[in-house]
Amino acid sequence: MSGAEQGDAFDAITVYNFCEKISEQTIHFHVMKMNGGFFLWVGASPTMSNLAVSMISKFDSVPLSMLLMGDKSETAPNALAQRLAKKTNKQVFVSYNLPMVNTNLALQVEDRIKKEMGNHPEHF
Repeated sequence: MSGAEQGDAFDAITVYNFCEKISEQTIHFHVMKMNGGFFLWVGASPTMSNLAVSMISKFDSVPLSMLLMGDKSETAPNALAQRLAKKTNKQVFVSYNLPMVNTNLALQVEDRIKKEMGNHPEHF
């Protein structure tokens, strides 16, 4: 008997991609929605140099966050994961693969993510 036949809740993983030209650079976004959370990959080239996870906690208003892979001096993946976890009340995995030399780019990327979340909440 399968899990669905036993009454277990099961949601398939769904994949959603979008891209945007920001500051003369094409930025790609890859979202994998899972039951209770999502994975977001952001980058300009097909690399995965870091991975952070964040989730809300009933003990603190600031979501818990941890860098699972990558350079600990890069704070962008953790910070973005925390803000998205707080916004969605879900567990969020983030891989942010853009150089941190331009803070304006990071703000524009986050604004683009939030816009997509508003227009297509079913993918997050």
